[in-house]
Amino acid sequence: MAKKKKVVRKKKVARSKAASDTLDLAPEEIKATGTKGKRAAATMGPLDLKTISLIEKTALRVKNSIEKRILPELKFPVRSLANVSYEKKTGYFELGKGRKSRALSVNTVKGFAQTLRLMSISKEMILNNDFATKREAYYVSKNWGECKFNEQTESDSAMDDIEALASLDGLSREQLRYFPEEHGGSVAGNLTVIDRDTETGKPIEIDCTAFGTGSYSIPHSVEHLKFKTDAKFIIAIETGGMFQRLNNHKFWKIGKCILVEMGGVPTRATRRFIRRLADDKKIPVYCFVDCDPYGIANIYRTLKVGSGNAAHINKFFCVPQAKYLGVTPQDITDFKLQDATHELQKVDIKRAKDALKNDPFFKAHKPWTQAINQLLKMGVRAEQQALAKWGLNFVIDEYLPRKLKDKKSFLP
Repeated sequence: MAKKKKVVRKKKVARSKAASDTLDLAPEEIKATGTKGKRAAATMGPLDLKTISLIEKTALRVKNSIEKRILPELKFPVRSLANVSYEKKTGYFELGKGRKSRALSVNTVKGFAQTLRLMSISKEMILNNDFATKREAYYVSKNWGECKFNEQTESDSAMDDIEALASLDGLSREQLRYFPEEHGGSVAGNLTVIDRDTETGKPIEIDCTAFGTGSYSIPHSVEHLKFKTDAKFIIAIETGGMFQRLNNHKFWKIGKCILVEMGGVPTRATRRFIRRLADDKKIPVYCFVDCDPYGIANIYRTLKVGSGNAAHINKFFCVPQAKYLGVTPQDITDFKLQDATHELQKVDIKRAKDALKNDPFFKAHKPWTQAINQLLKMGVRAEQQALAKWGLNFVIDEYLPRKLKDKKSFLP
């Protein structure tokens, strides 16, 4: 009797044949995507499985179209202020029904291929429990031959389209494992962040009161974080200087709160961190920024309701419960800051008028229309630091305590 030949098969990751045929990387590219460093084994959650399913279904549609001799196409949401709507009840800019199509043709074949390759790498990163920054994604393409990106603006644009497509299934770029280069903001106060060790997967508790004169830095991905706090509210602060003053004098202890430095327009990670923390612990968010059209119409508006260009992710990254603590146009009068102001520039006036005319958020809230018109009438702007007119710690001893006693007066 002939002996049975023992067949040794290499383990393969389960996947649909269509996705494998369309999106597989060459072996050397898969190796380059992975990492030799020790990382905790991948534990795929529902969103990971959902992301992989989206990628495979997209690949299958493309493959089926090609086999039927039909030019495949991908449809993406239009990302602009013209394709958003705002309802007070919802609390953020919602994506409209506008769509753009990208069909495979002689002129679009390169962009079509680049989109699919980025989706392929996304799948491999999920399976390998890894990630790539936007800059790394650009450089990874350099071994794609004629398919490579010539400039990072090209890879960023393709990535934005993929994220917009994924957003229709409730997914963001972070689920695709592509992270921005910039880190999140700084955090101080009555908060313990529960992170995890990337090598062992074990939880790590980080006490945000224990950084001395420093602070905790928000990581580029915050979905896995958990929180412990007895804080009563969160203050989102525009400038690093004001954050440092409040942190060094431990205002978070005085006010029993959490301080978050936004550093200008808050990054995705910062917005998501504030949103998850506020939702999880059911505590309010107060925004403390400069009294100028940029602080109001860019920084605060982006934190609270999102933007037109990022309408596909606003539901994840905005903080609808945020309210505007200050500095307000009325504060200039109430705190006698008239001689500590600066004249509005042409760009300021244009930004303010555009907000009144075109921005659905400001048009929906009469108090904001009145406040912006008041600012235009005054013709000046005031920085947070203008409060130092009355002393370096006036903001701690007088301004914030006085404002926080009258929360009902906060702008929406």
